[in-house]
Amino acid sequence: MTDTLAATRRAPTPGGGAGRGGGGGVIAIAAVVVSVVVSLSFGSRPVSVDQVVLGISTWLRGETPTDIGALAVQSRIPRTVLALLAGAALALSGALMQAITRNPLADPGILGVNTGAALAVVIGIAFLGVSSAFGYLWLALIGAFLTAFFVYFVGSVGPGGTTPIKLALAGAATTAALSSLVSAILLPRQAVMDEFRYWQIGNVGRADWSTLGVIVPVLVIGTVIALVCASALNALALGDDVAVGLGVRVGRIRIVAAVAGVGLCAAVTAVAGPIGFVGLMVPHAVRLVSGSDQRWLLPLSALGGAVLLTLADTVGRVIGSPGEVEAGIITAFLGAPVLIAIARRTRMKAM
Repeated sequence: MTDTLAATRRAPTPGGGAGRGGGGGVIAIAAVVVSVVVSLSFGSRPVSVDQVVLGISTWLRGETPTDIGALAVQSRIPRTVLALLAGAALALSGALMQAITRNPLADPGILGVNTGAALAVVIGIAFLGVSSAFGYLWLALIGAFLTAFFVYFVGSVGPGGTTPIKLALAGAATTAALSSLVSAILLPRQAVMDEFRYWQIGNVGRADWSTLGVIVPVLVIGTVIALVCASALNALALGDDVAVGLGVRVGRIRIVAAVAGVGLCAAVTAVAGPIGFVGLMVPHAVRLVSGSDQRWLLPLSALGGAVLLTLADTVGRVIGSPGEVEAGIITAFLGAPVLIAIARRTRMKAM
């Protein structure tokens, strides 16, 4: 892969330069900081900035504060960290899928990857007695990879090969079928339904440090692979023939990037459930700021996804107080109009 990536340095990069990307990076980092403060400050019990600072400082020292507000802040830290990591992973996964398929509708939720991971988890709970985060992770990885392969295979059948609309339709049909299987397994098993209810919509509310420790290695590996592939993905955007002429091994790059994208999505689904539309919305928004250069698009998408899911979780806690509205509902509410707008702008190719 080293030779491949070296060759792509000669390729012209798509629109957007270092100036636009750098400015977007500063804005994105500032937005991440603001979203963290907002997430720690608001919930069923709003707290002041002073209490946020006290809660963080005592947590860093390993102390339990006596102030109730600071204690509430400490209880929100794992949830906020999971929201940041999950949002970043989902947005990065969506950006990768859009790049390797050249499909503006590509997203882990739309292509059925989330649902495939969720089905594998529910099968593990119902029939295999799996109850650990590590077990959920492996089941989610298996389910996600099998579903991604199936959707791509179905979407490539017929005249014209793979097209954005065919992939989206294959993903939608697969999602519906797998969702029916999930319901068929859950309905006669009340105990399994109670355990799985957390995954049905997508929520970061059950975050804890042990669970985060299980998924972080997968997220780190997937992120590193994605960033290493950025230059090759730029060449891929110029067309397969041009990319081959530049020395890019097109098939290998697609496989490696797809493995990274599916792995990122599966790890998040294992602990937070099938959260949709983050991978669809964020890369499109980032392109407006940074252009299509993957070297900027991928890291900025990760930062934007972290901001979006963290704020979605916070909004859900505020409007649902004293309970909460799951983050997956908030992202679906925001993402559905975006999906419609993108679909209307996408050229309809032969099916």
